[in-house]
Amino acid sequence: MQRDPPSSQVKIRRFRLNGRMRDVLVADSTLLVETLRETFGLTGTKQGCDGGECGACTVLIDGKPRLACLTRTEECEGRDVETIEGLAKNGRMSRLQRAFHERLGTQCGYCTPGMIMAAEGLLRRNPMPDAAAIRAALAGNLCRCTGYVKIIEAVEEAARQAP
Repeated sequence: MQRDPPSSQVKIRRFRLNGRMRDVLVADSTLLVETLRETFGLTGTKQGCDGGECGACTVLIDGKPRLACLTRTEECEGRDVETIEGLAKNGRMSRLQRAFHERLGTQCGYCTPGMIMAAEGLLRRNPMPDAAAIRAALAGNLCRCTGYVKIIEAVEEAARQAP
C-alpha cells in the first residue's frame, strides 16, 4: 500500500523577536519573511526577489545576517530574531539608522532595511571595518538607486560612533 507524503504540519513555534518571546502557529513550510510581515506586521523586512538574490529581507538570527525569504520560521525556534524595527530603542534610531539618514545612504529606501541589518551584523563582529570589509558584508544586498558610496560612508560613520 502506497502512502501519500505527509502534509506540512502546523505547529506552535517559539522564538525571541526583537527582544520579546513570541509564540506563532505556522506550517512547517512558512517562510520567516511571511511570518514577520503577515503575522507580526513587521513590514520593514521587505519581500524583494523571493529567491535570496537581493538581500532586501535580511534580518539577524542569533546576531548573524540571514535572508528571511530563504529561512523557514520553524528554523527560528529557540533562536533570537532581530528586524529593522528592533534596532530603534525608545523611539530613537540606532547609530546605524541615524548614519544612513545623515549620510544620505538611502534613496528609494526599499533596500535600506536589509542593508542596515547586514551592516549591523558586520559591526557586531567587526566594530571598525574598513571599506573592503563593508563591501564584502553588503555584497548580498542590492541597491538599484545608489552607487553604494553613500551606503559605505554611512556604515563607516556608524563605526566611528561606536558606543
